[in-house]
Amino acid sequence: MNSSKSHSFLGFRKLPPKYNGIVMPFFLSVLMTCIVSMISTLRGVGWGGDFLKVWPGSWGISWLIAFPVLLLVLPLVRRLTARVVRSA
Repeated sequence: MNSSKSHSFLGFRKLPPKYNGIVMPFFLSVLMTCIVSMISTLRGVGWGGDFLKVWPGSWGISWLIAFPVLLLVLPLVRRLTARVVRSA
């Protein structure tokens, strides 16, 4: 495998492993809030023309709340998971 490809993603240098604790919750919060806000907005306003006007704002607000909350609760979730799942 080409060494330069393993150290880059989409032309950008990959971050060091120490950033995993921020990057994983970032992507998780982006995807989860996107999906949940889309479903909630669809249920509230339907597929009409208002959907594309309302959904980005709903998603943005939910992400602004979800990302910091996820950073706060992730250690608790890891501890709870460790209590429920046997270690390898």
